[in-house]
Amino acid sequence: MEGRLRRVDAPDGSPQGAKRRVVKAPAVRRAELLDCAQRLFMEKGYERTTINDVIAATGLSKGAFYHHFRAKEDLLEAITTRFGQQAVARVAGVQEDNSLNALERINRLLTLTREWKIEHLSELRATFTTLLRPENEVLYHRIVGAVFAVMAPTVTAIIEQGTREGMFDVLDARATAEAVLGMNDGRRVVVVAAMDRADRGDVDGAVGLLMQRVRAEEAVIERLLGLRRGSIDLAGSPDTVREMLVLWAEAPTRLDQSTAA
Repeated sequence: MEGRLRRVDAPDGSPQGAKRRVVKAPAVRRAELLDCAQRLFMEKGYERTTINDVIAATGLSKGAFYHHFRAKEDLLEAITTRFGQQAVARVAGVQEDNSLNALERINRLLTLTREWKIEHLSELRATFTTLLRPENEVLYHRIVGAVFAVMAPTVTAIIEQGTREGMFDVLDARATAEAVLGMNDGRRVVVVAAMDRADRGDVDGAVGLLMQRVRAEEAVIERLLGLRRGSIDLAGSPDTVREMLVLWAEAPTRLDQSTAA
């Protein structure tokens, strides 16, 4: 009579040849899920991506996924919150520098944002181009809203500081901050048009288009805050804007071609 086959176990006690489950810290696993979902949302569009797509791409079980997120909407909320947190982290040093007056703080914040954009322009082009696709309208507006929500208190605090210092003359700091931040979304159409010109080789035309908009916004902000002309430096010099547009034109337009891949 033939003997029974004996199962040989691996040193950790699991059946030999069985696929081991990789155990990761909850925060690491959650971040991986968000990275995967963000990539799929960008590639397929938020509406077209399903939870099963995310589960399949990560190789996790449904139970593991639902341990971290209850629904696709939770993924979207977490991704947009992360964008907001990253925006705040980039300007944390400005908030903590007590040597700056309010006007210096605003211009320093604008400078840091500009420098960060130049440094990450390749990634930004791929992301921005993807977000502007019709299927990503929900994701785009949620990200814009998340960044607005976390930046509004920061800008409000700076305006309140300027009012205390006698530098700004405003009736309502929060409403003024919302008006200033709201111009970012209105600028989008002009930015897209300028970048299209840069892509077609008309960098001079693109610089002129953007600088006209920037100078107008600077004048509006200065009036809102009660400042003299030339106080706000929204985008730097025309040479800085030219540098950004040239880098933009040279950057890849797809996520899988960029450094964000």
